[in-house]
Amino acid sequence: NIGKIMKRVLPDNSKMTKDAKDLVQECVPEFICFVTGIAADRCTKEKRKTINGDDILKALQQLGFAEHAEIVRVYFERKVAQEAAAAAAAAAGGKAATR
Repeated sequence: NIGKIMKRVLPDNSKMTKDAKDLVQECVPEFICFVTGIAADRCTKEKRKTINGDDILKALQQLGFAEHAEIVRVYFERKVAQEAAAAAAAAAGGKAATR
């Protein structure tokens, strides 16, 4: 999946070596663990047990990825809105079916 994502952002006339793909694929899980660890530390300090989307966004900002955090925030808000709309549609459909 990571290789497919990488290929999508490359211009059509460019290529990436297997070594480069492998390196990114090894780094991505480490990055995810690092961001999650920062978010988990925040939760621990605030005596919470659940990491939420805001914790991830603040961890990205803390690590110097403010621009990326903004992009992730927009994606996260859209995803939450889509899930809410799907839940509302399912509830409306369920109510119509029970009438």
